[in-house]
Amino acid sequence: MPRQLSLAEAFADPRLGVNAKLMRIDALIDWERLRPLLAGVRAGETGRPPYPVLGMLKALSLQALYDLSDPGLEEALLDRLSFRRFCGFALDERTPDETTICRFRAALAQAGVLEACLAEVNRQLGVLGLVTRKGTLMDASLVAAKHNPPGREAGLGAAHPKEPGADWTSKAGKSYFGYKLHVGVDEGSGLIRKARFTPARTPDIEEGPELVSGDEQAVYADRGYESKAFRARLRRRRIKDRIMHRRHKYLPRLPRWQQRRNRLIARRRAPVEAVFSAMKRLYGKGRARCCSLRANAADYLAFATAYNLRRASILLAA
Repeated sequence: MPRQLSLAEAFADPRLGVNAKLMRIDALIDWERLRPLLAGVRAGETGRPPYPVLGMLKALSLQALYDLSDPGLEEALLDRLSFRRFCGFALDERTPDETTICRFRAALAQAGVLEACLAEVNRQLGVLGLVTRKGTLMDASLVAAKHNPPGREAGLGAAHPKEPGADWTSKAGKSYFGYKLHVGVDEGSGLIRKARFTPARTPDIEEGPELVSGDEQAVYADRGYESKAFRARLRRRRIKDRIMHRRHKYLPRLPRWQQRRNRLIARRRAPVEAVFSAMKRLYGKGRARCCSLRANAADYLAFATAYNLRRASILLAA
């Protein structure tokens, strides 16, 4: 239902606060369909009337789109009319402060509803014909922890007392401390269909089955997702297995046909890297901002939703 304009807005210049990009994103989906998913999540501080729950959810989308901290989002909601319009906050209404924003994100994380919100957004984008379902491109990327790694005095592989969800892993002979974002991306559209956020040491293959949507024609993945069980699972679901082969101690050199197959798969799955490039360059998600695994998972699910909305608006404008 359209929001009733305040007296100040009714007499203001209609060009004030116009942001074409945000208007396209706002009109892209039916936000009201997300409201039932947020039932029970309080969007405000104890003892005060809560803020509109959809307005708060949209504020988190803005935070992801513009790479804002909680204080930065509070300031932007006070300063930018286009942000207030997008969230549905009238000129004469209060806007949430950084503490309220942080608590709302924590409430969403506790309720575990952001994954369902991403699924609903993707369902609506699918109705618009933007989800091709030709294939799922799988990959994972490391995300640095909010805190610096524990010092040597703590011992090799030690956890950080202020960030217990972060963990150690190694890649290309180097050690990394933090998390890992796993994504299943729609081939053709580049939309994120599934996203999982885990400690860094979680093997890719462990999350591979969770990234399968079930309606795709094929799955494209690198050697980290190879396992007999996963290949068999794809066959049972009649999904084409396009997982790269890897060498092992009984097969020090791959047959020529497997080498050629790997090269062909690598080309098809290469577009998934664009998601991680945008995540780190445009959205500032190379380093976690929260101290718990659950809160960071909510933050990166919000990123995936905002990424899809922005990507979809670009695809429709092309």
